[in-house]
Amino acid sequence: MADNQETVGRGQLSVVSTETDGITVLGLRGEVDYQSVGALTRAMPAAEPDGRRVVVDMSRVTFMDSSGVNALIAAHQAMQGAHGWLRLAGVRGAVLRTVQLVGLDTLVGCHATVEDAIAG
Repeated sequence: MADNQETVGRGQLSVVSTETDGITVLGLRGEVDYQSVGALTRAMPAAEPDGRRVVVDMSRVTFMDSSGVNALIAAHQAMQGAHGWLRLAGVRGAVLRTVQLVGLDTLVGCHATVEDAIAG
């Protein structure tokens, strides 16, 4: 199990990357906005021909703007193009409303928990 952490800005976004059974789990904490989205994009594993699988745990994200939405769409497209997938877990509150308003939940699978997302 790998564990990497990056914090951007004044504690706005923390990203912890772990791996479980070949699935990368990115645990986010804080706000995903134009100032902090780079931490998310840097932590996102590169799409590989073998079909990379990624779960983004958003249960501790308190805010997300269009920068975060665009980063997740780009990651989804890259993973899908390489026969992999991207799933979101624990999206709630204002972040869930944003995800639903822009239709991201119809493009990327949203699950209640990381375990549900891994199980598919």
